[in-house]
Amino acid sequence: YRRTWGFCMAHAALDELGDGPFRVHIDTTLEPGHLTYADLVIPGDSTDEVLLSTYVCHPSMANNELSGPVVATALVRWIASLPSRRYTYRVVFIPETIGSILYLSLHLDHLREHVKAGWVLTCIGDNRTYSYVPSRLGDTLADRVSLQVLRDRGPFNAYSFLDRGSDERQWCSPGADLPVCSVMRSKYGEYPEYHTSLDDLEHVVTSSGLQGGLDVMKACITLLEANVKFQTKFPGEPQMGRRGLRPTT
Repeated sequence: YRRTWGFCMAHAALDELGDGPFRVHIDTTLEPGHLTYADLVIPGDSTDEVLLSTYVCHPSMANNELSGPVVATALVRWIASLPSRRYTYRVVFIPETIGSILYLSLHLDHLREHVKAGWVLTCIGDNRTYSYVPSRLGDTLADRVSLQVLRDRGPFNAYSFLDRGSDERQWCSPGADLPVCSVMRSKYGEYPEYHTSLDDLEHVVTSSGLQGGLDVMKACITLLEANVKFQTKFPGEPQMGRRGLRPTT
């Protein structure tokens, strides 16, 4: 975040430039501005919230970028179609890192009070092995749900929070400590096309990969919604016959 400059370009375009030297003209300004983000709140029966976060800042990459908003949008449609919801769902579309920092600066007190589980949606569109990065605390409701869902689907790659690299860095930072983890297909930085021009719809992201990512997140939400604890209102053994739970003859 210092006054500097640089270019991101395809290697083929770099080769076409030749050896140089080059004169560079940068037509821009450095001054106070604004940051645009979008959030959507889907009300539930409770004010307890589930945070779903995805980022929209480098759309030239398919898995590391566009898969998150695509799955998040499909997930929003599915959640909104449910006949009932225990939780309220907060879905946030932001630029990575600076967006979550801004969102925390505006909503931290509310998030601390209401968010009970959360996920960062990224790298969720390829056909490779599922991956999991825990929250900083490691044993939140989101962590337990994620591990249960992934174990039911077979082998997966489990990482440490020390391997973090997306917006869980901000949601889980000391002082915020939100219960947010990540469920992915190939983890960012761990697949060969990451941050290259090959991270596209031909080499990485597939429709079946996106569907698999969506299915895993739907399973996480379904498990979360069904995760209730029953407590008896009566001292001693309840009378089951008159409640239709045991035959009376």
